[in-house]
Amino acid sequence: MTIDRSRGVSPQPLGLRVVMDTRPLEDPDRGPTTATYLGELLAAYDAEPIEGESFAFLVGLHRPDPTEAFLGLDVSARRRMPPSHLLRSGALTVDPFLLRGATIGTAWWAEQGGAAGAVFHTAAGAIPIGSGLPVVVTLLDLAPWELPSVYQRSPAAAFGQRLRGRILRDAAAIIVGTEATARAVQSLLRVRPERLVVVSMAARGAFRPSRPDRPSGSSAKLAGAVNDPRSDRERLGLPERYLVYSGRYDARQDLGSLIGALSHLAAAGRPAGLDPMISWPPRVLLIGASPGDRAALARATAREGVGELLAYAPALAVERVAALVAEARAAILPSISEAAGLPAIEALAAGTPVIASAVGALPEIVGGAGILVEPRDPDRLAAAIVAAWTNDDLWTRLRADALTRTGPDRWTWSDVARATRVVYTDVGARRSPEDEVTGI
Repeated sequence: MTIDRSRGVSPQPLGLRVVMDTRPLEDPDRGPTTATYLGELLAAYDAEPIEGESFAFLVGLHRPDPTEAFLGLDVSARRRMPPSHLLRSGALTVDPFLLRGATIGTAWWAEQGGAAGAVFHTAAGAIPIGSGLPVVVTLLDLAPWELPSVYQRSPAAAFGQRLRGRILRDAAAIIVGTEATARAVQSLLRVRPERLVVVSMAARGAFRPSRPDRPSGSSAKLAGAVNDPRSDRERLGLPERYLVYSGRYDARQDLGSLIGALSHLAAAGRPAGLDPMISWPPRVLLIGASPGDRAALARATAREGVGELLAYAPALAVERVAALVAEARAAILPSISEAAGLPAIEALAAGTPVIASAVGALPEIVGGAGILVEPRDPDRLAAAIVAAWTNDDLWTRLRADALTRTGPDRWTWSDVARATRVVYTDVGARRSPEDEVTGI
């Protein structure tokens, strides 16, 4: 059984020395979910500091240090790490030893400084081998083991991922976002269940409903947003009703099925009875695609004759992304491997129903606030799009379920931070002789 600390967090966390690999913050495009996780977690720690807690950050050698923005944290050290990412797959083998070296002496210095203990926390792919500290790993991605033909193609990648899986089994605690992901970790990596901790991820604060009672396709301004979504929507040439995709552009996603579904809808013609004021076929806004991603998608959509059904937005400030997501008819997330589901979490926080693949964490996250389909099935995905696009009664029910998650008691990054600090205490606090005797 996993340990679920996503609600009712206790006991009171202690002030520990936390060694954290923050290098993903320096290059968020390489790991956007990891960068968001670390940035939001540290911001929550920064907003609610704990007496005696301190941090030792592992940062890049040459890039500006983003952790300097967290002025409320007690930073005991910043250690510059060599650019191992230049080794590509070889970094999976080199990084565990580099990180081990970076932790040498941390426990002793923490004790001398009066800390209650010390712990190493990583959400990146790299995990220290044979660390002298208890290691907490937040596991946000299972694609290297779920899709080995893609992510273990070279001998270096295969060896590196096997090594990483072996080190993971020695971690003091592995944090995952859902029970489904916990079960997958047990199956794929043979991790003991008592080392798995479920701490749900949260949406960033900008993701809120535009208006709880907004009608379908309205252009109401996002509550609290700096930018009017109409300006971005109109600039991008979008109709009032559109779909939005804000996931990644790699083998984890099933964008081929999305293109196939759009081709099917275009060929099938306009549904009978659809209001003539509503555009058809549906258009999909893709957020954050790089020039290379756009070129690949353009070639794929040209073969299907549906290139005009995709619109592209560059990387935008989170407030603008949240506004576009909140105004969409639905968020779409066709996936093959999805362990975190952050785009779905944030769409639901904005009150936007989700059309997603029934894989990984997504069924648990989406629940009754969306439509789930099997991956690699363009026909079923097309049927789900038609249902969400044309059936106002269904859309209203899905949106109502999403809105139940957006109230004042919704799970936030402050809750994630408190639950994570409890994990630190469980695995990293020094035990007194009396505790050892009593088994505390």
